[in-house]
Amino acid sequence: MNRRPTTVAHVGNIAIGGDNPIRVQSMTTTNTNDTEACVAQARRIIDAGGELVRLTTQGRREAENLKNISSKLREEGYTAPLVADVHFNANVADVAACYAEKVRINPGNYVDPARTFKHLEYTDEEYAAELQKIDDRLQPFIRLCKEHHTAVRIGVNHGSLSDRIMSRYGDTPAGIVESCMEFLRIFRREGFNDVVISIKASNTVVMVQSVRLLVQQMDKEDMHYPLHLGVTEAGEGEDGRIKSAVGIGALLTEGIGDTIRVSLSEEPEAEIPVARQLVASIEDCSHLRQQAESSITDDTATLDIDESNWETLQLKAAMAVGALFIDQKAHQLMIHDDHFTKEQLQELADAILQAARIKFTKTEYISCPGCGRTLYDLRTTIARIKAATKDLVGLKIGIMGCIVNGPGEMADADYGYVGAGPGRISLYRRKECVEKNIPEEEAVEHLLALIRADEE
Repeated sequence: MNRRPTTVAHVGNIAIGGDNPIRVQSMTTTNTNDTEACVAQARRIIDAGGELVRLTTQGRREAENLKNISSKLREEGYTAPLVADVHFNANVADVAACYAEKVRINPGNYVDPARTFKHLEYTDEEYAAELQKIDDRLQPFIRLCKEHHTAVRIGVNHGSLSDRIMSRYGDTPAGIVESCMEFLRIFRREGFNDVVISIKASNTVVMVQSVRLLVQQMDKEDMHYPLHLGVTEAGEGEDGRIKSAVGIGALLTEGIGDTIRVSLSEEPEAEIPVARQLVASIEDCSHLRQQAESSITDDTATLDIDESNWETLQLKAAMAVGALFIDQKAHQLMIHDDHFTKEQLQELADAILQAARIKFTKTEYISCPGCGRTLYDLRTTIARIKAATKDLVGLKIGIMGCIVNGPGEMADADYGYVGAGPGRISLYRRKECVEKNIPEEEAVEHLLALIRADEE
């Protein structure tokens, strides 16, 4: 499958886009002020095959410590570019541009205030004034990036669209794309081309539809920037891998994507083999996709596959038919593979259909992978919540380490468990916060009590 043509973004010692290989990356979960911990985790990511390492930089101190982290890694012979992840504070992006090879900024909270899910009314003149604020604030950042040869990722998250965008465009792929394009137009006007674009969502359908629409809009405006792909808050274990393969794989088999991250609620180095398997499977899965599409009968797609490794089968099957179900060309799936039982293959088919939002046969967990912002023991908490709610078929539960994407990324979840402060949790019923600042040791029981009360 040929990839769509893009310009090339130079990020430190690697190039993204054009004829370059699809790059894989991950993100540290350690405190960015802890140099030794970040260096150790970055080493594990790179040793596993990661080509870029992203670190959260929620404040100036974290951004400045990138210098120490980078210096230590370079001393040890690790040259992979470091990416600063910035939310809510444009001044931090300016600092990070001096020390990181790439800076990720989020249009949803770079200049616009944190979302409150309120509808705002703007005249055209007032809306234009808001765009001018973005333009004015980006100017010094772009100058710094040019001076330090720092690349930029414009990273839009479905869960953190601003109230301004939501009020004008609604919670739609069109709004997600426009949030990106507002920034991208400024970078192009300023002649800054070391830009990578990402549009992410925990909902695979929203993610795929939005990226496709972005490609169309960029083509319409004669822009061809490289794309980073990912499904946010994919979860852990088999479900996280299958959901990632459905969303990322649907686009890779269409020739879209220049760098990817598989966001799992596990150790970050565990993401790399999964990402590499997706990249390695593009050609095979493109052929399998065509075969499955031509097999549709009575609303059922049939996937004939010959793969003896269970995890590889999971990834390939999800990747091959992801787009087919996201586009609702069928609503049932049969998988044939002589290496596994009918029961195993049926469970896999059900998991793929759930990941594509076609049919729910078990509890849905929307859990973030964690980062330096995470405010509680994420993996232990996920295990406790899963153990207590695994039989609630069709219920959607969001488990978020912090507030960055919390309520927004959980918009279609029934309940949300969100880090509110160190050791403190807030609980949500859909977008509404119903309990604030619960001690972490009590929060899971509070969540279960909330679910039980709503069932009565």
